Amino acid sequence: MLAIGKLEDIERHYDEVMGALGEPEVTADQKRFQSLMKEQSDLEPIVRAYRGYKKAQENEAEALELLETEKDEELRSLAKEELSAAREEQEALSEELRILLLPKDPNDEKNIVVEIRAGVGGDESALFAADLYRMYLSYAAKHNWKTELVSFNENGIGGFKEITFMVEGRGAYSRFKYESGVHRVQRVPETESGGRIHTSTATVAVMPEAEEVEVEINPNDIHWDVFRASGNGGQCVNTTDSAVRLTHYPTGIVISCQDEKSQLKNKDKALKVLRARLYELEQEKKHSAEDDLRRSQIGTGDRSEKIRTYNFPQSRVTDHRIKLTLYKIDSIMNGDLEELINALITADQAAKLSKMDEAV
Repeated sequence: MLAIGKLEDIERHYDEVMGALGEPEVTADQKRFQSLMKEQSDLEPIVRAYRGYKKAQENEAEALELLETEKDEELRSLAKEELSAAREEQEALSEELRILLLPKDPNDEKNIVVEIRAGVGGDESALFAADLYRMYLSYAAKHNWKTELVSFNENGIGGFKEITFMVEGRGAYSRFKYESGVHRVQRVPETESGGRIHTSTATVAVMPEAEEVEVEINPNDIHWDVFRASGNGGQCVNTTDSAVRLTHYPTGIVISCQDEKSQLKNKDKALKVLRARLYELEQEKKHSAEDDLRRSQIGTGDRSEKIRTYNFPQSRVTDHRIKLTLYKIDSIMNGDLEELINALITADQAAKLSKMDEAV
């Protein structure tokens, strides 16, 4: 059942926002104007669907009235077609509105910090971590999102023991959040001379970037070390002490950043990563108190959960959370993740709708 009263309130508020956007004092206040523009953008899909739903209801009523009064068979036949079309449209828009009215994840529009760590499998797991990194860079590029490398620890043969990077772009977290967890690869490693298939893992953590107002950091809780950055194979990329290492005493979190030639820029990146990690810790505490909600969601953050297997000999990628298998490993490793992520979003919405229906 649709919450018609709530939809009426949303439509009324949308009209108020649209009216305010046309007022000179609002356009002169850029902060308020931007806030109202975002609100208008968020409400517009709901209002558009609701107005379409009401129009379909009107079409249904008109078709029913015509069927009750009209004797001409040709006109009655047209009325029946219109009635069927109006009811189908109502059904489709009703489902769309139920999804649009689901509580929004407040982090969905945020930029993100992504950490990839090699797991079981030695050098092969480090090579797989590098493959995942390239996959995510390609996926971000398809969405025109900006990526920035924060830190990395190479294994000497092109793999990463760990790598941290940021993705900037509206909605980055809403799609990347489904990537958190353990990724498993099955293939013949480059380091294997006998042709045997090995199983290795890498862990992905996706964290929303936190604003300063969301996470307060006491400068006295931080210790900074500076050192010279080095590049591939130990080659010196900077002759000054621009690389930084941040240690957060209360949590023991250590973050290194050496990508920028400026020490200040590296410090800024390290603080962003620290805020994201501290924010994630707070989110985990909140989620532990909301176990029912957590269980109703498709995995969106548990690093220990095995979420996906990449089987190269069979060209197969399987997402274990939704039991979806796609035989297109090459395109997926090249960043074509849309089908996987869209399926995860649909499954997540279905689980939330089911939970909502149970509560009614």
